[in-house]
Amino acid sequence: MRSNWSSTVDLGGSEARPGSAADVANLVRGDAPVLALGSAHSFSAVAVTPGLHIDTAGLPADIRVEGTTASVGAGTTYAALGRELHARGVALAAMASLPHITVGGAIATGTHGSGDAIGTLSSAVTGLEVVTADGEIRWVRRGADPDFAGWVVALGALGVVTRVELEVEPTYDVAQTVFAGLDLDVVEAEFDAVFSAATSVSVFTRWRPEPDAQLWLKRRIDREGAWPGGPAFGIPERQEPLHPLEQLDPVHCNPQLGQSGPWHERLPHFRAEFTPSAGDEIQAEYLLPRSRAVEAISALRPLHASITPLLHVTEIRTMRADDLWLSPASGVDTVGIHFTWHRDERIFDVLPAIEDVLLPLGARPHWGKVTLATPEQVRAAFPRWDDYVSLITAMDPDGRFRSPFVTRLLGASG
Repeated sequence: MRSNWSSTVDLGGSEARPGSAADVANLVRGDAPVLALGSAHSFSAVAVTPGLHIDTAGLPADIRVEGTTASVGAGTTYAALGRELHARGVALAAMASLPHITVGGAIATGTHGSGDAIGTLSSAVTGLEVVTADGEIRWVRRGADPDFAGWVVALGALGVVTRVELEVEPTYDVAQTVFAGLDLDVVEAEFDAVFSAATSVSVFTRWRPEPDAQLWLKRRIDREGAWPGGPAFGIPERQEPLHPLEQLDPVHCNPQLGQSGPWHERLPHFRAEFTPSAGDEIQAEYLLPRSRAVEAISALRPLHASITPLLHVTEIRTMRADDLWLSPASGVDTVGIHFTWHRDERIFDVLPAIEDVLLPLGARPHWGKVTLATPEQVRAAFPRWDDYVSLITAMDPDGRFRSPFVTRLLGASG
C-alpha cells in the first residue's frame, strides 16, 4: 500500500517522479487523472487519487533569490529551503512546526506557523509556476492575475505546481524559551498578552483540569531580544529542554533555553534530521476567528475526560488574516486549535463533540487533517467558495485534477 507518512491513509493510484516542469507537462497530457504529491504529511484524503500522483520531490530545488523574493522547486522541503536562504542572507517570516514538509504541499493545503503578525505559509506566495490541464506551463502572480488569491490554496485542483515564488526578508536570529505548568484560566483571561509575548507563540495542553500547559516563546532577536529571564504568566522558565509530547525525548526538538540561533532552526519545533512529532498518530485541526478563541477554549475544557486519554497533545497558535480564498485565515485573524491524537479509532467518537463546539464558532477544518464536518459545513466556512468552484471549472472543465476529496467537497456545486 502506498500511504501517507504515518500509514493512516492509502494514497491509491500510481506514481511518477518527473525531473522538470516539461516532464510534468508530458504526464499531464496523458489520459489518467493527475494529482501533485508532496511529502504526504496529510492525514485527510486530500492527496488521494485513483490516477497518477506526480511526486514533486524529483523537481530541482534551483533556489534563486532576487531582491525581496525567492523562488524554489515545489517539492523542496522547508528544511532545505531554510538552510539555503539563510546561507544567502535572507529568511521567511514563518515556518511550520515541521520543516520536513514540502513547499508546494504546505501551500496547497493552507499550512501555517504561528504569530499574531505572521500569516500562513501560503500568504508569503507571490507567484506560482503551474502545469495546467492543457499541458501548458504558466505563471500566476500576485498583482498580475486578478484570480491569484484562488490559485494558492487550491488543493491541487488547478494543476501541478512546479515552482513557487515567496517573499523574503533579511535573515534574523530567534531565541526559544519554554515554560511548563501554565493554567488555561490564565490563557483565557490574558489571551492577547500570552500570544503577543513573542514573535511566535505556542500553547500546548492535554486539557487536564490541573495547570498542564506548556508555553513556547520564540522571540526575534532583532525586534524583541531574547526572553529577559524569570517567569512568564506566573510560571518559571524551564532549565532543561522539553518535548511538546511530554513522554518523548526533547533531543528531537530545536534548541530551547533561550539559545539564539538562525530562524530556520528555531521557528520549527522539530529538527529536520529526526522523525517529527510522535509518528504513530492522527491529527485534526480547527482554525477559527480569533474573536471566538477564548469562547472555544472555555467550551472544550469540560470535554477533557473524553479528550485527554486519546490525546498526545493540543497546540494552540495564532495567525494574521490573509486574502486567499481557501486559506484557513481567509479574511480574519485566526487561531488554530490542533489535536495530535494517538492512532486510535476511538477519536472518531470524540470528534463530533469537539466539532459541535467549534464549527458553530466559525471554525474551518484544516485541509490536511481529519474531520467529520460535512461538505456543506466546510463550504459555508469559506465566503469565496463559489469563486473557487468557478475558477477550477474554467481552468479544468474535464476535472483532470479533481481528486475524490475535492469532488466530495464540491457536491452539487461541482
